[in-house]
Amino acid sequence: MGQQVVWSAAGTGFTFLMTTLGAALVFFFKKAISVNVQRAFLGFAAGVMVAASVWGLLTPAMEEAEASGTPGWLPAAGGFLLGIAFLMALDYVLPHLHVDAAAPEGQPSSWRRTTLLVLAVTLHNIPEGMAVGFSFALAAQHGGEEAYAGAVALALGIGIQNFPEGAAIALPLRREGLPAWKSFLYGSLSGIVEPIFGVLAVLVAGSIQPLMPWLLAFAAGSMMYVVVEELIPEAHLGEHSHIGTLGVMAGFVLMMVLDVALG
Repeated sequence: MGQQVVWSAAGTGFTFLMTTLGAALVFFFKKAISVNVQRAFLGFAAGVMVAASVWGLLTPAMEEAEASGTPGWLPAAGGFLLGIAFLMALDYVLPHLHVDAAAPEGQPSSWRRTTLLVLAVTLHNIPEGMAVGFSFALAAQHGGEEAYAGAVALALGIGIQNFPEGAAIALPLRREGLPAWKSFLYGSLSGIVEPIFGVLAVLVAGSIQPLMPWLLAFAAGSMMYVVVEELIPEAHLGEHSHIGTLGVMAGFVLMMVLDVALG
């Protein structure tokens, strides 16, 4: 268990570091990023998360289930739907505000606009942390370099797309009037949930190993909810955009290559 926790902490620590590096761009750019760059960033993040959900989570979930004599589709579909329900519940309960949105979502709140912006990105990062954590937990169960390589590929892909995510939260906070250091701090801290939920995922998976296929699919469903509900619509920002579409394809191809080459 200790080794699993260390691996998960290292993997999600990397993804958190990439969020922090992205947030640091606020010290170099005083103005908000252009609409096209924002579309490309959001599309890229969506593409990575779709590919990670399929190759890094759903495929291993079905393989694990079939190896234990369970129909592969059962935990894959069931866990996927539970993950969607989990994110829908968080979306409904937790007040948050998306960049360029007219009004906040979730329960009514008197929280400041900047706090609501940070919470919106934090919601994205919860399923990413779970995905990396469950992936390393699965690798520890199987052992061997190949098993860990797949988890590393997943952490790498999510870490890469976290870089533009860090910028996408810190720069709008700067535009809201916060000083650069505070925008950087909030942008960075929006990713702290990834190590937290990554380690929690390992601890949960270690105590209920037979449910691993369900847990992997749960993480996939949570990530796909974020993609379909928020990232892809925001990548087009109310109108059709080739930039956003190409960003999705680029992220998808990159994550696919990482998974095949490393895993």
